[in-house]
Amino acid sequence: MSLIRPWRVLSEQVIVERRWLRLREQRVQLPNGHEIDEFHVVDGPDWAAALALTDAGEVVMVRQYRHGIGVGSLEMPAGVIEPGEPSLLAAQRELREETGYASERWHALSVVATEPARQNVRAHFFVAQGAHLVGSSMPEQTELLQTELFPARTLGKLIDAGEIVHGVQLGAILLAARRGFVVLD
Repeated sequence: MSLIRPWRVLSEQVIVERRWLRLREQRVQLPNGHEIDEFHVVDGPDWAAALALTDAGEVVMVRQYRHGIGVGSLEMPAGVIEPGEPSLLAAQRELREETGYASERWHALSVVATEPARQNVRAHFFVAQGAHLVGSSMPEQTELLQTELFPARTLGKLIDAGEIVHGVQLGAILLAARRGFVVLD
């Protein structure tokens, strides 16, 4: 008998339901018969991010305060995929809104589960080559962002220095390096 089978949901109730978050409490039975009385699943929207690279060899990043960790975070431009919106269009929109940059050369990098043990959220990563400034940024009122450009080769140093702490985005940067989009010092 394979233990890699779906758990059986015996009961479920929604504890919190908001615009960006739904928290479900489930009573589940594992394939080996063990039951967990309170297992919590977080539902949220998928999001898209752009690793934007200029022809001058720079990467376009945003720095913003992240309340969950209580400090600023250096990240790729990213945001929620609207219902019915293709993930590529969401990444293009977020790059333009958050930084004022755009690109005509896009490559799908990866779709990853952000925290598969308890969440159903997926992040869609793209590489934008030839990114160039096309206008002013237009962040939402809830987004207080600083656009920053760095030599793309320094991404590894930024990771090592603890400047880039977003774990899922860090993984996407390393994958982009593995696929030859960036070379890390």
